[in-house]
Amino acid sequence: MANTQGPQGNYDPAGSTQMFRAFVDESPQGGRQQASAPAGPRIGLIIGVIAAVAVVAAVAWLALK
Repeated sequence: MANTQGPQGNYDPAGSTQMFRAFVDESPQGGRQQASAPAGPRIGLIIGVIAAVAVVAAVAWLALK
């Protein structure tokens, strides 16, 4: 366990500030994240959720019939 210090000399026992800075420095596009996910996976997720709800509704309808 390394005893690291933050930018103002404050004790940081976990070294989280240093790890965070390393993460930010390694992020693509100079730290800018992609604003939104591609539409393909999102549409697939929505269709999957609708299909799951339809299956559960059909099973419940058959069980209560």
